[in-house]
Amino acid sequence: MTTGFFWDEKCFWHGGGAYALTLPVGDFVQPLVAGGLPEHPETKRRLKNLMEVSGIVKDLAMQSAPPATWGDLARVHPESFLKKFKETSDAGGGELGLRTPFLKGGFEIAALSAGLAKEALRQVLDGDLDNAYALSRPPGHHCLPDWPNGFCLLNNIAIAIEAAIAAGQASRFAVIDWDVHHGNGTEAIFYDRDDVLTISVHEERNYPTDTGDVADRGTGAGAGYNMNIPLPPGAGHNTYLEVMDRLVLPAIDDYQPDVIIIACGFDASTFDPIAHMLCTQETYRAMTARVMDAANRLCDGKLVMVHEGGYSEAYVPFCGHGVLEEMSGSSHTAPDPMAPIVAQRQPNERQQAFFSDLISDFEAEFFG
Repeated sequence: MTTGFFWDEKCFWHGGGAYALTLPVGDFVQPLVAGGLPEHPETKRRLKNLMEVSGIVKDLAMQSAPPATWGDLARVHPESFLKKFKETSDAGGGELGLRTPFLKGGFEIAALSAGLAKEALRQVLDGDLDNAYALSRPPGHHCLPDWPNGFCLLNNIAIAIEAAIAAGQASRFAVIDWDVHHGNGTEAIFYDRDDVLTISVHEERNYPTDTGDVADRGTGAGAGYNMNIPLPPGAGHNTYLEVMDRLVLPAIDDYQPDVIIIACGFDASTFDPIAHMLCTQETYRAMTARVMDAANRLCDGKLVMVHEGGYSEAYVPFCGHGVLEEMSGSSHTAPDPMAPIVAQRQPNERQQAFFSDLISDFEAEFFG
């Protein structure tokens, strides 16, 4: 098995300026000694560093990729938005949407991030790789066609899908978004289409607070091809696996995609600073194994992971490493140092019964 890993040092250089969490520094908001926006390079850089130390890089096809071209971007984003983004970037940076500050060169870095996703998908569809992981930064799943938000400046996955369609590589795409926040941008882009099945598993009313409802199923040709699975805080390991087994994978089986793409955020993990879920390294490893089984059944194993959120500098690297171990079958491991603690924090039997009942309600909504 050949697993590609797409990354570029330049993506770690994207910045947003002086923030404390999502608050601009000034007035009563004091600068942080370290950090800034939750979406900063260290979670991604530390994942790459852990991979080097563990030795798993020896079992991966490590590479960069060309930036997405203007034509690639324009299949998803209006030229008026792209021109404004480029002009603002060239002039020193700014903010065009909500929580999307960027510095000079932000346009070029965002195009490179999209290019990593595009090339990962291209090589998997061409059969050059069995599966692939794109360490994209800035992320993309919140970005609407003309309005970036939630740290996302361009919609990386949508750009990659449209490039693959234009090249005639595939015609049916399934996107599973397990980032803890609703994948509102990807949903909006494909909401009226049946060639892309979009599924978002997210913490209810985290971000955005006004999207991601279970009743939002798509419109027109896309009716029934969008699924939202909003979960209450504290859902935990067993709930996520039950969601995969009872909701996500049956929908994927019904759809019969040519390729499965994961919007792979690690912010549903136990230690994330801007979410309230209880997922673990083992959760991500087990979800990856399930999706790989589905990809083997349905589309010759074609699976692409595109990095989204995840803001615990200490814990994200272990979650990401577990995913890559599963994807590649590597014997180079990085065991979860927090496993005993995260196991103790999982829902008890009464709470688990509540989550299972909620999944039964979703089952009735989706499958009748």
